[in-house]
Amino acid sequence: MKIAILSPIAWRTPPRHYGPWEQVVSWLTEGLVQEGVEVTLYATADSQTRACLRAVAPRPYAEDNSLDPKVWECLHIAALFEEAQRYDLIHNHFDFLPLSYTGLVQTPVVTTIHGFSSPKILPVYQKYNRRVHYVSISDADRSPALDYCATIYHGIPLEEYPFSGEPGRYLLFFGRIHPDKGTAEAIQLARQVGLPLIIAGIIQDHDYFDQFVAPYLDNEQIKYIGSVGPAEKGALLGGAMALLHLINFDEPFGLSVVEAMACGTPVIACNRGSMAELIRDGETGFLVERPEEAPARLARLKDLPRRRCRAHVEANFSVEVMVRRYLELYRQIIYK
Repeated sequence: MKIAILSPIAWRTPPRHYGPWEQVVSWLTEGLVQEGVEVTLYATADSQTRACLRAVAPRPYAEDNSLDPKVWECLHIAALFEEAQRYDLIHNHFDFLPLSYTGLVQTPVVTTIHGFSSPKILPVYQKYNRRVHYVSISDADRSPALDYCATIYHGIPLEEYPFSGEPGRYLLFFGRIHPDKGTAEAIQLARQVGLPLIIAGIIQDHDYFDQFVAPYLDNEQIKYIGSVGPAEKGALLGGAMALLHLINFDEPFGLSVVEAMACGTPVIACNRGSMAELIRDGETGFLVERPEEAPARLARLKDLPRRRCRAHVEANFSVEVMVRRYLELYRQIIYK
């Protein structure tokens, strides 16, 4: 079985700090290689993998503004589809643009839809519906306008997320600083209950940060530590009392939720998008309809065994589970 995997090129695969799509691609690629699959990864030239690396873009364009994203995305995608006949299957993680190439090749294409950035991109997915095999990353993130062959949850390498049996002394916000993610709501909750809050993540909306985050940073109760890379992530997540995920949008998946639970840290999340698929309410965290309900849940954190959080991820969100499910899908498509 020869598989080509198309990664985005905004960030390196795996990313140095931020880049959730590239991170999932890396975990999947390395997991497939571990299973003996012949994989070619199409990613930036500085990417790191045990697969065969095929690169056109020299660096991630999000880290080098001398690279025009459209130009390098065009060259990157074309490089794979011009070589499509070499592979039994192409697995696209690059959103909708590569779909427009699929009518030009005979090689079957699987596309993992990592969320819809806008309803405006749906016409592309609709045009290639059934020609391309669509995978959703949660049942909640499915569009009724499309047909799907599977829902496959992201899986993480558990060895990179050490279990912490003792709850920490701080609350944690871990994600991009953006209104969707509920950074301001996390700050308001921490101030209301008088607990320290650590905020980690890239600033995606600077106006929002300046207005709703920066005024409350005192480096004592409310602290912003910037983007945290893979090496430091496990200790930060495991050291928290709880992860706050008080989102204001329908989250397609939510890697930080699974990562926190893997470390034993329960999650308090607004019940939107995929949250009910990831969190067992009252067992591995709490689902709330509004952020105002969160303080009462904080008082009940002591009732949640941290070991149960870890076991939940081991059973449902490991790399091994993800790889096994994708291999089953590949075989169904290739050998049908």
